[in-house]
Amino acid sequence: MVINIMKNRAGEIGRTTEDKLFDVIVFVILTFVFVIVAYPLWFVIIASISDPHAVASGDVVLWPVSLTFDGYTEVFKTDTVMRGFLNSLFYTSVGIIISLAVTLPTAYALSRDDFYGRKPIMIFYLITMFVSGGLIPTYMVVMNLNMLNTVWALAIPGSITVFNLIVCRTFFKTNIPPELLEAARMDGCGNGRFFFSIVLPLSAAIIAVQVLLVGVAHWNSFFSALIYMTERVRWPLQLELRSILIHNTMMHEAMGMIATTPEAIAERQRLADLMNMMRYSLIIIASIPVLILYPFVQKHFVKGVTFGSVKG
Repeated sequence: MVINIMKNRAGEIGRTTEDKLFDVIVFVILTFVFVIVAYPLWFVIIASISDPHAVASGDVVLWPVSLTFDGYTEVFKTDTVMRGFLNSLFYTSVGIIISLAVTLPTAYALSRDDFYGRKPIMIFYLITMFVSGGLIPTYMVVMNLNMLNTVWALAIPGSITVFNLIVCRTFFKTNIPPELLEAARMDGCGNGRFFFSIVLPLSAAIIAVQVLLVGVAHWNSFFSALIYMTERVRWPLQLELRSILIHNTMMHEAMGMIATTPEAIAERQRLADLMNMMRYSLIIIASIPVLILYPFVQKHFVKGVTFGSVKG
């Protein structure tokens, strides 16, 4: 007990007034940053379940006003949204698997000092950061490979990015020492077994980072689907949401041109309110998978990015 009291007093003596003031300033700054980052998401949530008139008039600030779920009801009225949701889950899952299968072995090979020709190969990859084939040549390649209206058109062309490759390569070079490979070789372990049995289990942090980065990129992507998916039954969620918003906007503008009676004006206003509610609802629906995924990889994210972005 006496020892604990002495330790507490030593700790109190060690912390000066400047230290405590610094902690208070840091706490205030971080709280301010948290509010700036978190409030827009919170506002979208409460706006999606509030009366659109209250949202438009600025009455919705911290809590929902006139609770309603009409926006979500309208979004899920047809099966296209749920179908697009399932399509996006499938495309994202396949894209993550293919990206990891391509990026991790390539990055590990390029991180090895005994890999012959790794510098020219790395330069070849770096060139693709500045020069690309262009939209039309890429489309012709996808079409000639019979990948239109398939998951491969979305997963294969962007399966590897130079940024992710550099991050993974630096992670392997920093955290997988050559001595570990030498010890494994003395036990008769080959390159393939060393990679799958030793390197990958030690790389949970960078794998989590890649899953998050690649998953978010595939989930939010709609332009590739707009180009390569001509059948609506194969559209991902982002393309379905874009179609719904465009359709409602066109209906609103068309009704504005012909609305001359009080009933037509009231219907146009109702459609405008519904469209505003759907916008917030669609944002929440599209953000749910990312919000669910992030807490599971958050503990590895900072570690993976730090180790993978700074060469030791």
